[in-house]
Amino acid sequence: MKIELNNNKVYLDNHGVKKEIHPFWLRERVNGDKFVDIKTKQRLFDPTQIRENIKINDINLSNNFLEVTFNDGASTKLSIQELIEEFSNNNFIKLIKKIEWDSTLDDLNIFEFKENLFEKEEMYNALVNFYKYGFVIFKNVPTKDNFLINFANSIGSVRRTNFGEFFNVKSKPNPNDLAYTSLPLAPHTDNPYRNPVPCIQMLHCIENKVKGGLSTLVDGFTVTEKLKKDFPNYYKILCEIKVRFQFIDQSVVLEDWAEMIKLDENGNFKQVRFSPRLDFVPLMDSDKLDLYYSARKKISELYNSDKYKVQFRLSEGDLLMMDNYRLLHGRTTYNANEGNRFLQGCYIDYDSTEGKLKHLKRKFNL
Repeated sequence: MKIELNNNKVYLDNHGVKKEIHPFWLRERVNGDKFVDIKTKQRLFDPTQIRENIKINDINLSNNFLEVTFNDGASTKLSIQELIEEFSNNNFIKLIKKIEWDSTLDDLNIFEFKENLFEKEEMYNALVNFYKYGFVIFKNVPTKDNFLINFANSIGSVRRTNFGEFFNVKSKPNPNDLAYTSLPLAPHTDNPYRNPVPCIQMLHCIENKVKGGLSTLVDGFTVTEKLKKDFPNYYKILCEIKVRFQFIDQSVVLEDWAEMIKLDENGNFKQVRFSPRLDFVPLMDSDKLDLYYSARKKISELYNSDKYKVQFRLSEGDLLMMDNYRLLHGRTTYNANEGNRFLQGCYIDYDSTEGKLKHLKRKFNL
């Protein structure tokens, strides 16, 4: 891909296919300090107010820059590399390849918390691993004064829910969710009844002095690819049928209709929703219902299989950050009379991690 000039016009040559770059498109990207605020990088002009018949008066192309003067008097010097990156539409985060994993996974993506971690290259590496595997664990994160919120807001912004800015995961009387008991929790995704579903969950271990209560993770991406390969009819119907997910307590009723396996516009994996205590399948023809129930049973068997599950103990100070669109999480049972198990949780969205990762990439010129 390269930039070429011909008769005072600018062309993009994409592997032999040439297309003219519209002069107005270039005019919108003028970048001198008369046109763009140095601190915010925001335009100081409104492109909708520019006259429509913009033309190029003068142009010069070097190895690194495109210099353009327009018929309205504006001129600019544009980076060839930045133009090519914009044409390529290469969101490097989307290019981070998901790595499938199962119970044989040995490396739990552990990083050590340290002062100013959020502005260090190590945080960049942690976030890249997060996108590869769907989770990362930070050790020795301070447990005082709800530090979880400080941690989350240092990456992005906390997504508040009806459970609050953060929630305390421990056994308590009259719970409004099974998470607040000592019962085992099978692999599930959080908040499937929300629109949109919170993207990323953080769980910070404040205290864990019980023998049970091990944390479990399952890669929904791995299981989905397995289902797609070995049970295509099951995969197809779970991608097609929307079911109703619902949460009810004394103060709120939340519900949303969605597929258990959601694909993006290109037909690739995007999200799984799975919480069998909260889903309600719509009425369909008997044959279709038979197929759907068989498909749901099969994917549940895969999610709960020891083949796909990793199991580990969170110790005091451990902070687990996981992709709620990709991973299912759960825990083993424990005896609440034996000791305390206390985790704090919160949610953030993808723009938090994406924005932080892009910032660190720019900062360290990676």
